[in-house]
Amino acid sequence: MIVAIIQARIGSKRLPGKALKEVDGVPLLKYQIERVKKSRLLDRIVVATTRSDKDDVIDEFCRANHIECFRGPENDVLDRYFQCAKEYNADTIVRLTSDCPLSDPDIIDAVIAYFQKESADFAANTVPLETATFPDGSDVEVFSMAALERAHREAKDDSDREHVTFYFWKNNHGFKNVQLRKKEDWSHYRFTVDYAEDFEVVVFIMRELKKRNLFGHLDELIRIIDSNPQIKAKNARYYSGIGWESDKKHGEGN
Repeated sequence: MIVAIIQARIGSKRLPGKALKEVDGVPLLKYQIERVKKSRLLDRIVVATTRSDKDDVIDEFCRANHIECFRGPENDVLDRYFQCAKEYNADTIVRLTSDCPLSDPDIIDAVIAYFQKESADFAANTVPLETATFPDGSDVEVFSMAALERAHREAKDDSDREHVTFYFWKNNHGFKNVQLRKKEDWSHYRFTVDYAEDFEVVVFIMRELKKRNLFGHLDELIRIIDSNPQIKAKNARYYSGIGWESDKKHGEGN
């Protein structure tokens, strides 16, 4: 069973409520899930939010839209993932975050296929940052239940518990890790939503996709960014991983 777990919470220091911010009446989380559903390899999609009262709105959103929702610890996101994966009988877990509304199902499937081909414990496309060629916001991380169980058992550092996959790739503990790369280096682009400018970029992209009648695969997103100098300048303002240094809340969709 290959289960995509999308971590989402309403709290965010940089852009409060971003998971449910709307573009032309559609919440970003719904927009993302509709795109993720087009994956050919996923068996199930679950939103994993917190037990905090303020995240009741995430639960309510999921119920209203017939989306499976799991609630777990707010800060121990590793435990949230582990318990969610157990609940849904996952053999393979695909980690996505709700601050990446432009998730590309083709990239999701490519990382899953690479993970399987390499018989890896962990596969990703945007980490480690130093060798990534994919944009921030196209993030996909895939790992086995056995690897997740081991990380859940062994990881003690608060940062490792909060960031879920740090224990896999930041300080390799003997896992077989692989990274999917592209020939083109597009790592300087970003489609994540961490700041107000990011949201402006995503709104522009979504409206352009509708206007041009495009789905929005990665090459199409890049062309849209490159077509508008003002949007391109906004897109270049922040760099990948910037949040890790400032407040250690990678992808604050968690």
